[in-house]
Amino acid sequence: MEVIETLRPAQSPSAIALGCFDGLHLGHQKVISGALHAAGLTSAVFTFDENPLRALGETPPPMLMTNEGKAEFLKKMGVARLYRIPFSSIMETEPEAFVERILFSQCRAQKICCGYNFRFGRGGRGDEVLLRKLCAARGVSVEIVPPVSDASGPISSSRIRAALLAGEAEAAAAMLGRPFGYRFEVVHGRHLGTELGTPTINQRFPEGFIQPKFGVYASLCEVGGKFYYGVTNIGVKPTVGSAEALSETWIPEYSGDLYGKHIPVMLLAFLRPERKFENLQALRAEIQKNRVQAEKVARNKGY
Repeated sequence: MEVIETLRPAQSPSAIALGCFDGLHLGHQKVISGALHAAGLTSAVFTFDENPLRALGETPPPMLMTNEGKAEFLKKMGVARLYRIPFSSIMETEPEAFVERILFSQCRAQKICCGYNFRFGRGGRGDEVLLRKLCAARGVSVEIVPPVSDASGPISSSRIRAALLAGEAEAAAAMLGRPFGYRFEVVHGRHLGTELGTPTINQRFPEGFIQPKFGVYASLCEVGGKFYYGVTNIGVKPTVGSAEALSETWIPEYSGDLYGKHIPVMLLAFLRPERKFENLQALRAEIQKNRVQAEKVARNKGY
């Protein structure tokens, strides 16, 4: 997949999906599938290097994916070209100029796909009516994708964030079409897990990334192309005291040095809230109990 961070004329006509796509949930995937299945055109996604709210001086909601995670997922989907453009470089562009100069001239768009609520151009002035008008004049097709809904309404990134903050990992997975996960570098910790006989991989959450509800999760980890069940604690370890929130995962069936590597961790189910134990012996016993629970969850889900 070609990743483009500075606009330049494309070498071939494209079918392009537009959006922020934080989380790449089922609704996002439906928008992108419209570009993937356009016969004779190069599939492309146009998004930004950061949430537009940040460039506008507002505080954005916590992100569900890093730029690297988003690119990796889009590549697996089969997207050929990813435009990851600094929002600040085009935020003052009028909607007509955005379509004519960027989508038509630079991206060579012959088909444009976007969600039902997509807005574009300076001040978000561009809407479906304007997009269809501009594209009709050029013979460019437009696909406006309606929301993908479940029993609770349209699937959205905000609903997924709310589910994760409530510890509802399985609800988030249903909206994402896969378990929620992250892939961060493994860093050194206090080695308490090793002392307890449950060595963990410690991962720090990047600034601005969502921190799911503190507690213990059944998880799935990928190491060297192989999947292992895990026990993941997200939080500040109240039994021993820690100011920094971390993701700490014990992988019972794996033994090896993973420091410095970026290991994917996927949260399968919430097992219990984080809590303080009277002593390390009680903590050790609880972790072993959680191991049995985590293995059962993973097996029941087919992992």
